[in-house]
Amino acid sequence: MLICLTASHKNASFDLLERLSTGAESLGRSITAFDEAVSGAVVIATCNRFEAYLELDLAGAPPLGRAAVTAAASEATGIAAEELREVWSLHVGEDAARHLFAVSAGLESVVVGEGEIAGQVRRSLETARAEGTTTSHLERLFQRASQTSRGVKNKTPLGRAGRSIVRLALDLSEGRIADWSGTRVLLVGTGAYAGASLAALRDRGVTNIAVYSPSGRARRFAEGHDIPWVAAADYAAEAAAATIIVTCTTASEYVLDAEILRAGRRAEPTLPAFDRDGTPGCPVDHAAGQLVIDLGLPRNVNPDVSGVSGVDLLDLETIRIHAPLEEVEATDRAHVIVNRAAKKFVSVTDEQALDPAVVALRGYAQRILDEEIARVAGRDAEGVAEKALRHMMGRLLHKPTVRARDLARNGEHDRYLEALEVLFGLEVEEDIEVRTFPHALGGAPVALPHTQTA
Repeated sequence: MLICLTASHKNASFDLLERLSTGAESLGRSITAFDEAVSGAVVIATCNRFEAYLELDLAGAPPLGRAAVTAAASEATGIAAEELREVWSLHVGEDAARHLFAVSAGLESVVVGEGEIAGQVRRSLETARAEGTTTSHLERLFQRASQTSRGVKNKTPLGRAGRSIVRLALDLSEGRIADWSGTRVLLVGTGAYAGASLAALRDRGVTNIAVYSPSGRARRFAEGHDIPWVAAADYAAEAAAATIIVTCTTASEYVLDAEILRAGRRAEPTLPAFDRDGTPGCPVDHAAGQLVIDLGLPRNVNPDVSGVSGVDLLDLETIRIHAPLEEVEATDRAHVIVNRAAKKFVSVTDEQALDPAVVALRGYAQRILDEEIARVAGRDAEGVAEKALRHMMGRLLHKPTVRARDLARNGEHDRYLEALEVLFGLEVEEDIEVRTFPHALGGAPVALPHTQTA
């Protein structure tokens, strides 16, 4: 059974997600060590999500999987188990596959369509391999996720270089920015949107960029991206000084309002902007206007900023209203691709679940065929009888093989297994001992599972 337990920007705080990412590279081993029924685990941990994909041997196993992930994550991070149990979202079977494919394609990201997550998904599988916690089923799941991500990228506008809600917001700002290279920008936030915004601004030639974080993470973000950071005491003045303010936090309350801007203007009416090297630059002319771009969900900016002289507010609702139709439709088309991929993955998985039974039947038939060929060998110098016997056995096995695939797709595995036991006395076990028959039926080797005959 495949399950996924996830905490993301949709149901957890940034602080919790950051704490969950601590020690995530070793959680796979802790999860699989929890109980022998947990046969495999792959963990994805980023600043915006924590996900654990598990393969379990027991039917009705989600509670066991939840307990395993909760215990491992709590021990590694120090987060109370009760807090983790409240935040997990559970996906099972096809829903788990669909969720991973959507995540890998960027459809679950803060910035829809962002490409970084696909690489993080691939690296999580590589880590699981190194830790020895993956399984053939999880391998196939994650490989299919990467294929689906590429399909979404190639078949929808989400795959176009630089297409994101951040860049779309800047596109809508083009008419009021005469020279991007001379524009002073303040980023408020340090998550995925902040990184995407910084990249988009630099692509336009912006060099005067500083960052502020309500949660106190600005310095680390700034040092990692080689830009100045703003202390809390200077926030109002810096906000008043910026030509463009881009807010992109996961805060549940407003991080910018009219009073902050007015207080900043009163404190430093002509505060200079930063040049590229962090030294003061040209004074800001408030009469020329300020643009506030609110990319937060929920809103980061109080709408009352529009009442401040010279300030215009551009929020997600406005951005989406002005988005090209293809951008609006791209996500819908991407979800269609993801849903089809998930259904196909489950269908193939179901078919493979009966592979041992099909192999057992063919192995049983091979033994009978070998006996009959040996019995007529002395009277079949030219091999005519052997050829006829092989042809007949191939025809007899064709229908049961096709029927196995049909029953698997319909979730009726048990009917096939019961038929093998009733008709041939074959009891198919899970573990396969590979033995080959070089002349099996069509001439290809056959792997024979452990079977018992009545």
